[in-house]
Amino acid sequence: MQTLSEAEVLAALASGELFEAELDDGSLLIRVRDHIPHLCTAVHAGHRLRKDISDQCLIDDLARQTEEDPLTDQLIDGFPVILATRDSRYEYDLNRSPEDCVYETAWNKQLWRSPLTAEQIEFSRNKHARYYRILEALLASVRKRFGGCLVVDVHSYNWQIRNHADAPVFNIGTEQIETKRWRPILSKLQQHLSAIELPNLETEAKFDTVFFGRGYQATFVREWFPDSLLVPLEIKKIFMDETNGDPFPLVFDQLQEGLSLSVLEAAESFNKKLKRSKLTRAVLLPADVEPIVLQVDKALYRLAKNIDTLHYVNPTNIQSEKKQCLARRDHVPAFRYRQLRIDPYEFREKLYQLPVSQIQDPSIRGLYRSVVDSYATKIELLVNVGTPQFLYNSLRYYGEPNPCDIANANFILHAKEWEDGQGAAKRMGAEEAKTLFEEAVQEQGLKCRVVLSTQLVARAMVDNSGLVLMVNRNASFTQQEVDALIHHELGIHMVTTLNAMTQPLQVFRLGHPGNAYTQEGLAILSEYRSGNLTLHRLRELALRVLAVDMMIKGKSFNTVFHFLKEEHGSSADDAFNLTVRAFRGGGFTKDFLYLRGFRDLVTLSANRDIEALFVGKTGLQSLDTLEALITRGILVPPQYTPPAMLSESRNDNPNLDYLVYSIK
Repeated sequence: MQTLSEAEVLAALASGELFEAELDDGSLLIRVRDHIPHLCTAVHAGHRLRKDISDQCLIDDLARQTEEDPLTDQLIDGFPVILATRDSRYEYDLNRSPEDCVYETAWNKQLWRSPLTAEQIEFSRNKHARYYRILEALLASVRKRFGGCLVVDVHSYNWQIRNHADAPVFNIGTEQIETKRWRPILSKLQQHLSAIELPNLETEAKFDTVFFGRGYQATFVREWFPDSLLVPLEIKKIFMDETNGDPFPLVFDQLQEGLSLSVLEAAESFNKKLKRSKLTRAVLLPADVEPIVLQVDKALYRLAKNIDTLHYVNPTNIQSEKKQCLARRDHVPAFRYRQLRIDPYEFREKLYQLPVSQIQDPSIRGLYRSVVDSYATKIELLVNVGTPQFLYNSLRYYGEPNPCDIANANFILHAKEWEDGQGAAKRMGAEEAKTLFEEAVQEQGLKCRVVLSTQLVARAMVDNSGLVLMVNRNASFTQQEVDALIHHELGIHMVTTLNAMTQPLQVFRLGHPGNAYTQEGLAILSEYRSGNLTLHRLRELALRVLAVDMMIKGKSFNTVFHFLKEEHGSSADDAFNLTVRAFRGGGFTKDFLYLRGFRDLVTLSANRDIEALFVGKTGLQSLDTLEALITRGILVPPQYTPPAMLSESRNDNPNLDYLVYSIK
C-alpha cells in the first residue's frame, strides 16, 4: 500500500487515478479501486491517540473502544471506494462540526487530566479539516464523472450496555435526508438489509429507531453536494463482543457480504433516480480481480481437481453382485470399492492453508470459503467409503429427505397411469444409443467424447475431468429415454463442464456447495422442458426418495429391493439399480435431491432468469453472486446453453403439468 501526503491524494483524485493509500501520518485509509458512483466511510473505526495527548487521557483503551466503532473499517473493506479512519474519535470526532470536534468531556466523563492547549486543539481540528478536504475532492471527482454519489456512512452501536436488546440490527438515520426525494433508495436499502441472513439472529432494518443521522458528515454532504445522498447506517454490535471488541467470525463474514450486496442494490436504485441511463449495472460493480483471488483459485483447483465422488462411491463389482442378487432372494451384496489415491490429512491441511481470508471482496471470499468447507466434508465422505461412517458424512454433505420430500414422492406414486407410449416402445442396445449420443454431440457443437462402460450404476453419466459421456454397456433404451439423457447429461452436465472451462476462475470447474441439488434439478428440468419427462421417470425420482429414506431408517438392502419390486412394480433391474444407488458406499443420500432440485428449479425458472447457473458447477444459493460476477466481467457468460432452455417448454401433456406444478 502507498503512503501519500494530502497533496498527493488530492492530485490523484483530481487526475482520476486509481489507488489505495494511507495518509503519511497513518490517520486515514483511502481506496479508489474503481470509478463507481457509490462509496462507504467508517469515520469512527479508529482507535489511535497521538502521543502528546494519549498520556493526558483519563479513559483507558477498553473504555474508549466501547464508544468507538471497532471493525467497521473491516466491514466496508470489500468496497471499491472507501474512507476509513485510524484515529480515535476521542482525538477529534469527524461526525461533529469543526468547532466541536474535540471533546472536553465524553459520555459524562472527564476526558483529560488537564485541559488541552490551544495548539493541541488546533492540531486536531486541522486533521478534521483535512479529512473533509479529501472527502470533498473525492465527491467532486465522482460528481464530475457520474452526476452524484451515494455515500453509506457505517457506524455501530452498543445494545447490551445501553439496554437496546429490542432495537433493530440496522438503524438508518434520516433526519438530514430529503426523504420524499430519496425514498426509493432508502426503501431498497432497508429491504435488502432486512433480508440478510445471520447465524442465530433475526435481522431487521428500521428508520430512526435508536439514532437519527444527525452527524456532521451528513450535514456536509447535504449542503455541499445536494445531488448526492449520505445514508447514516448504525449496525448493532451483534458481530462482536461489546466488552472486549472480539469479533464473532461467522456473523461478521455474513454481515460483511450482506452489507456489500445491499449497498449495491441501493446504488443501482440511486443511479436510476438520477436518470443516468448510460450507466449499466456493471459500472456500479468493481471490475478487477484481486491478485490473491487468482493465487487461491489456482492452488485450490490444483488440490481438488481429482476429487471425483462417484469414482470412489460406485462399486467395482456391481455386475457380479447383481447376478447373484437377482438369482437368490436372500443374497446380500458385498460391494467392493476403489482405493482412495489421496492422503486425506495432507489434503485437509493444504486446503485450510489457502489464504482465502486475505481476499477483500466479501462475495468472492465467501464463495471460496464455501467451496473449501465443502471439500473438507467431501474428503471425509470418501475416506469412509464402505464403512458405517460413510452414511453420517453423506448426511452432512447431501442432507436427507424431509417430510415434504416424502409427501411429494408419495403423491407422484399415487398418480394414475396414462398412456405415454413407453410400455410398447422399441428398445435399443447401448451401441445404438451411443451413436445417437454422438449425433447429439455433433449437433450441439460440444467438444466431448462418448464411450461405453461396464462400471456404471446409471444408464449414462458425464465424466467431467475427461470430457466424456459414459454409456452403460449393459443398459437398454427407448428413443425417448435417449432423448431425455441427451438433455440431461449432455444438455446440463456436459454443458456446465464445458462452460466452466471457459471461465478465468477455475473454481467453477469444481463442485460448489449445493451443486448436486442444482445440477440434478436443472437436468430434470431440461428433460421436462424438452418434452421428454414421463410419468415413469417421475415415479423413478419418487422411488429414489423413498429408497434413501428407508436406507437412512435402517432398512436392509434386500428389504428395499423387494419393496420396490413388490410394492411399486419395479422391474428387477430397475429395483436393483435404485437400491444400489441408495446403498452404495455405505449409504449414499444424494438421490433424494433430484426431485427436490427439480421442484425448486421449476418454480425459480418461472420467476427469474437462471442462465448464470450454467457458467459451471455452481449452487443455486450463489445465483445472485454469479450474476454480479458476470456483470462485473469477472465471469464469462455461458458459451453453451442447454437446448431445452432456448425456447418455450415443449411438454404438451396436461397430466404431467398438473403433477409437476402440484409438487410442493
